[in-house]
Amino acid sequence: MGFYINAGNEDLKEALASEIFVDKSLVLAKLCSLMGTKQKFVCVSRPRRFGKTTVRDLMVAYFSKGCDSREMFSNLKIAKEPCFEENLNKFNVIAVDLGAAYNTVENRNDVLKYLRNKFIEDFREEFPDIGFSGEDSVADLITKVYKHTKTQFIIIIDEYDTLIRERQSEALLEEYRSFLNSLFKNNELSSAVALAYLTGILPIQRDRVQSKLNNFNESTILSPLGMEEFFGFTKAEVKALCKEYKMKFKDCENWYDGYKINKLSIYNPNSVVKAMLAREYANYWNTTGSYEVVADYIKLDFDGTKSAIIDMLTGTEIKINVDKFENSLDKINSKDNVLTYLIHLGYVNYNKTTGLCRIPNREIRQEWEKAIESAGNFSKVVKMISDSEKLLKRTQEGDSERVAAALDNAHQTVADPLDFNDESSLKTAIILAYYTAASKYTIIKELPTGRGFADIGFIPLNKKDPAMVVELKYDKNAESAIKQIKNRNYPKVFENYLENLLLVGVNYDKTTKVHECVIEKYQG
Repeated sequence: MGFYINAGNEDLKEALASEIFVDKSLVLAKLCSLMGTKQKFVCVSRPRRFGKTTVRDLMVAYFSKGCDSREMFSNLKIAKEPCFEENLNKFNVIAVDLGAAYNTVENRNDVLKYLRNKFIEDFREEFPDIGFSGEDSVADLITKVYKHTKTQFIIIIDEYDTLIRERQSEALLEEYRSFLNSLFKNNELSSAVALAYLTGILPIQRDRVQSKLNNFNESTILSPLGMEEFFGFTKAEVKALCKEYKMKFKDCENWYDGYKINKLSIYNPNSVVKAMLAREYANYWNTTGSYEVVADYIKLDFDGTKSAIIDMLTGTEIKINVDKFENSLDKINSKDNVLTYLIHLGYVNYNKTTGLCRIPNREIRQEWEKAIESAGNFSKVVKMISDSEKLLKRTQEGDSERVAAALDNAHQTVADPLDFNDESSLKTAIILAYYTAASKYTIIKELPTGRGFADIGFIPLNKKDPAMVVELKYDKNAESAIKQIKNRNYPKVFENYLENLLLVGVNYDKTTKVHECVIEKYQG
């Protein structure tokens, strides 16, 4: 058993012994179905902590000749599949964590040299009867073993995109491309490889690396190729955990749901597990990534990126073109590129059917709050967000004068001069001004009511908080907005909250650009 070749099943054993283990072993059946086909080259890209490494551990324990994992898999779903016996512990498995290797070497430019030396050590130890030269490439090592043993290899490279994301020198990147090419575009080596599996955050680069890896089938967060259920927790799996740990599923949805991949709701496994073990819903994302990554790109404000982010902070979905992104950090030069990159990082979710993207959940909203504060060019928005708790309190207290003044400021802060008098612009300003309310309310624009729609509805998550219905008017008066709420029977939709319901009428004067507000407690 070497460091990189034919490792044992210790990592999976540790996972199985953990308090929470969600069985994703059927991914092995999916991968087995690709072996011996043109689709045997697979690249899976997902955000950090979405289960890529767990799948790697399953693969090593299942395929590796370096261990006997029959008993370990006996209670997992894969054990009932026809392919289970056929492929169990019958392959030479090479498993490399490129990210770990990169962080091990003192000189980053020596990472590939370090790997080759480790491979030579491993192969000499694992196959002492085969002669290896100190000049052998990794492809040479594999070829010699296959010719001697006729046993195929499974090649796994975790964090394959490390050198790309770390923006290493062009010389090192070219050396890395040649390394990949020698493994996966080598006709002589093809028969020796039963399956190749790469994982990373970014999909394969379209420009230079694609010529080296264009034989790979890519499962991304945008196009999962039928593998969506294996990376991240499904709704059913999260419900089962909430039931077991006596945690409210609706709260879990609010915190961690929002990644819709095809028609499946996917949750970040790392956050869900930590919430269950801590018995507390909170932001656990900051242990998986850094909001500074977001800040670095949004401060550039390519063609309306800032406006799009402000809209998303209010819950608005934004139209983007994800096809423009070439999976290269050096070619991020537009709003669409920025947001597509952030989709791959998990900070934004994309609906393939509608072409719209949004901030997925409460946890990620908190990361966005940190990002815009760090970016520096959102200072007025940051101030609005910090003041939003006060605004909500003043609304609940009926302080209509100060609420109107706050809306004046909000409208001036977020509205584009060309769209200043649009109703949608005012709605965006109001929702952003009440930003804190998103953690306490379900906020709905154009809420269906008895006759027509309320402009904005605030439905409390906790019935101790008052429900609120907001109606907007232009060049009239706030009293007429209150009257419309009553005449159209808007409170009917809030019938479970009638004892604690606020009616908020807002009028905006397009000439003076001043807001007027009236707040009433519903009397029945």
